[in-house]
Amino acid sequence: MPNTVSPKRLVIATRESRLALWQAEHIAARLKALYPDCEVRLQPMTTRGDNILDRTLSAVGGKGLFIKELEVALLEGRADLAVHSLKDVPMELEPEFKLTAITEREDPRDALVGADDLASLPAGSVVGTSSLRRQAWILSKYPQLKIESLRGNLDTRLAKLDRGQYRCIVLAAAGLKRLGYTDRIRHIMSPEDMLPAAGQGALGIECLASRMDVQAALAALADARTTACVLAERAVSRTLGGSCSMPLAAHAIHTDDGLLHIRAWVGATDGSEQRAQSATQQPGESAEALGQRVGRALIEAGALAIVAPATPEA
Repeated sequence: MPNTVSPKRLVIATRESRLALWQAEHIAARLKALYPDCEVRLQPMTTRGDNILDRTLSAVGGKGLFIKELEVALLEGRADLAVHSLKDVPMELEPEFKLTAITEREDPRDALVGADDLASLPAGSVVGTSSLRRQAWILSKYPQLKIESLRGNLDTRLAKLDRGQYRCIVLAAAGLKRLGYTDRIRHIMSPEDMLPAAGQGALGIECLASRMDVQAALAALADARTTACVLAERAVSRTLGGSCSMPLAAHAIHTDDGLLHIRAWVGATDGSEQRAQSATQQPGESAEALGQRVGRALIEAGALAIVAPATPEA
């Protein structure tokens, strides 16, 4: 790449799940294509978030549990970068770290596995999800359904469905597609059916804020359109104090004239109340400023008053 010295070696910290390894290998292949003489290898590791499956993440520390061990590897020099599903990355990083590249987004939508639609399910049908956003959204539209927690990696979740523990489950379409499970998808929900989580479908690459060499090497992987959308979405969540205990959805798209349009939603955990706001980027307004504006509009509409801690987004 112009003005970029090819790195000699890059070590990628990653979780050990099949999906996380696919994502890390995808980034490794792109780096190898950019820098053919660079040695690129993975450093798989188990995080506390992977090990604690009997409690909600909000009860034991939140989504940061999925990245903490990877960040320690960065600090200790055992890895140069870490690859994350962006919706698992806390809205605020510690100052030692930087989210340095956001790659082109896969499908950001949610997918229904095990049933063709939610509206036709009999009352009392059990829907599996560990996402507070999905729980609140489903109960706001289909209060006759029952939501039960669904933890574990993608293969574990599908196995639980196949054993009959749930009538159907809701998962991110991106993960199913990346692991070749497109045939398991019975219905992909439009944003009108279910508004996605901030950053869903995108990969974020983290490194130390002090590693300017790594940041330079990763710059070519960043996708400008995805980055703009995700920065706006995450700004909504950050403005609301977003965490794994907030049932928040935010989804941005580019309009035909190149501006961002964002929709955001907050719902009560039992589906009884919800607030929604949307806005289009003004000329000269940054993506983050747009997200902050929509976040403030949600607050003014009373969003924080209806939010109650519960299960995490996943």
